[in-house]
Amino acid sequence: MRPDRPYPVGSGRLTIRTDSTVSVNPQIPPALVARLEQGLGAPAVLTDPGDRWAYGYDNSKRQSLPGLVVLPGSHEQVTQVVRACFECRVSLTVRGRGTGTAGAAVADEGGVVLSTERLNRIITVDAANRAAIVEAGVINGELQTQAAQVGFFWPPDPTSAAYCTIGGNLGCNSAGPRALKYGTPRENTLGLRAVTGDGRTLRTGCYTTKGVVGYDLTRLLIGSEGTLAIITEATLRLTPTPTGILSMRAVYRHIGAAAEAVARIMAQPVVPRALEFMDGTCIRLVRDSVGDTIPAEAGALLIIELDGNPEAMESGMQALEAAATTPDMIEFRAARTEAELAELWAARKALSPALRRIAPKKINEDVVVPVSRIAELTARLDGLATEHRITIVSFGHAGNGNIHVNLLGDPDQPGELERLHRCLDAVFRSVLELGGTLSGEHGIGFDKRDYVGLEIEPETLDMMRRIKSQFDPAGILNPGKLFPDDAESSYLTTRS
Repeated sequence: MRPDRPYPVGSGRLTIRTDSTVSVNPQIPPALVARLEQGLGAPAVLTDPGDRWAYGYDNSKRQSLPGLVVLPGSHEQVTQVVRACFECRVSLTVRGRGTGTAGAAVADEGGVVLSTERLNRIITVDAANRAAIVEAGVINGELQTQAAQVGFFWPPDPTSAAYCTIGGNLGCNSAGPRALKYGTPRENTLGLRAVTGDGRTLRTGCYTTKGVVGYDLTRLLIGSEGTLAIITEATLRLTPTPTGILSMRAVYRHIGAAAEAVARIMAQPVVPRALEFMDGTCIRLVRDSVGDTIPAEAGALLIIELDGNPEAMESGMQALEAAATTPDMIEFRAARTEAELAELWAARKALSPALRRIAPKKINEDVVVPVSRIAELTARLDGLATEHRITIVSFGHAGNGNIHVNLLGDPDQPGELERLHRCLDAVFRSVLELGGTLSGEHGIGFDKRDYVGLEIEPETLDMMRRIKSQFDPAGILNPGKLFPDDAESSYLTTRS
């Protein structure tokens, strides 16, 4: 028997019982358990607290013990689960591998968690039509491996590609650095098979790359974080694997020069497949790990990747170097060998471990601003860091303005949690004032739902809620996510 233990949930703490004498959350009717065991088989219905515990978290560091966990192995079994939960009015949260950072996969106050881990078939990879059909629980990296065997890849490549699921990528529209050239999951998905909140089966989209029949429900479901329907299968658009890739690094004296270079790079015809940046604070944090491979006077750096035909690499690199060059550029280097490539990426790979070591409870948010306003955002972040006495580290996908803003602090220290919240509130307001948006790929989940009213007007939010009611009439799908409880009275949207 384990004692009660506190776990971080957002800005507060939630105490969850893991007493092994409690088999199922009291919210779960025994009749529902029996029905699911009959339909899925008892091994696919997890009632023991120790088994359920592993399905109660995601990368947001939230933890909430599910009342029940189900492991359906087919679309038909997903339909059975949804219909049973709908008829019993029990909440249902879909979960991939828990790599999301906004709490979207964490069940709200118990309820049923549906894991897609057994929906793991790659049904077909169709090179002739540049398409693949996969189930939602397929790992991104496994699809990439199989597609590569016939000369293709699926462009979305989040950092967690080795262990995140396609369903999770679709649920949050997670993209990664290649989105700069190839787009997000919305641009790389042809159609879906899904189950609505009352157990109806939907097929959206088509198998061809052109089609305008009916409303575009495919793009609506992508990014909806499991609040409209549970995606069970996806038809994906594949892209031919480039025959040449060249990586480059540009180092600058200050972030303003790097931001200017980003705008210049994105205004010329040669589109890189990735354009990543790190600010001066990032560079200082990783300097011990990478030694003197970065010039001492560096205040920011860009990592640029170009792909295409090998014969076009040299001219493409020259065009990018010309655009990246400013009076405050210190160096521009291309990686010609594997050793040079490893050295070029060393700083970026050392950053996340360094941040976890220094501030394990840091706040990590991904925001997006127009590329031309990155310099303004970084200047505002410097001011907010001073004002709130919070260290702010910025890095991310500069080519599309998707910046990962990390507030380094310890919320357990007296007064620091309030300063972190006030600083984060100011960060979000600054992003919106610059014409940006609150999330580029991490999603909303629990963590950003109270801020949504800052960006979306009440009339639009009302329409979104009405749309949800058509897909999920009983409101059982992933409750408490995506929308503020009350956009008009939310503490975060009304405070000055």
